[in-house]
Amino acid sequence: MPMDPRNQTSISEFILLGLSENPETDMLLFALFFCMYVVTVVGNLLIILAIGSDSHLHTPMYFFLANLSLVDFGLVTNTVPKMLVNIQTKSKSISYPCCLTQMYFFHFFGIVDSVLIAVMAYDRFVAICHPLHYSTIMSPRLCGLLAGGPWVFSCFISLTHILLMARLVFCGDKVPHYFCDLTPLLRLSCTDTSVNRIFVLIVAGMVIATPFICILASYARIIVAIMQVPSVGGRKKAFSTCSSHLSVVALFYGTTIGVYLCPSSVRTAVKEKASAVMYTAVTPMLNPFIYSLRNKDLKGALRKLIHRKITPSS
Repeated sequence: MPMDPRNQTSISEFILLGLSENPETDMLLFALFFCMYVVTVVGNLLIILAIGSDSHLHTPMYFFLANLSLVDFGLVTNTVPKMLVNIQTKSKSISYPCCLTQMYFFHFFGIVDSVLIAVMAYDRFVAICHPLHYSTIMSPRLCGLLAGGPWVFSCFISLTHILLMARLVFCGDKVPHYFCDLTPLLRLSCTDTSVNRIFVLIVAGMVIATPFICILASYARIIVAIMQVPSVGGRKKAFSTCSSHLSVVALFYGTTIGVYLCPSSVRTAVKEKASAVMYTAVTPMLNPFIYSLRNKDLKGALRKLIHRKITPSS
């Protein structure tokens, strides 16, 4: 419900209340998220460098993985450093333009992330269900479109979100979150937010529900194809190539669906913040480990990369 228009004030900045309003937990949160941020940045940049430096990994699967690592780096860098600065400086304010900018990049990277995960499922579908035609289907041109398309699409969707948000008038400035997200800000608006909320649902359907359904359809076909493999070893190998991606799917969509597609009556500020931590901090941190721990090629490329950096050239 919009607030009483008589209470309208000109908002030049918002107050991000953060994960906890208890000052005693600030240093613990700072240490925890600082470590998570460093691990996320180092892990994802190592993945990008390892894939870029090893010609054996110049394949569609690793090309999409490098894009995903770049997106995860952007997603966590857009939210966590600002929270760390706020804790360190004891200031929770963020200017109105900076808030909209943070919201733009949050949705920009989040949308690309969601669509890329679906693209990676399609890549696995082609590799397992059509192995003889894989190189023909996953041509460089198609890979470029599948990787570049989400970036362009996300740019326009995120900009539309911001333009719709910029027309609103806000009566309150206290955001019960640690970054500027749509749902908490819409609750502070004095003006009608029905257009914004309808657009949120449409976008959620396009970039969360649709990719998730495509992933389920891809893996249904993949499971049928794997079960037709005669040898147990062949089935194990096929399943192992998909297990990492399925873990990422569960982590990412399990939290985003709860935030953007569940009815508002079952959502609380605490649940929203907990879900946001999962897909803005925890998932980007875990992705490099998930994809590298069970991947011999990637582990080999990472070892070679680290060895080159720590061993002086002769």
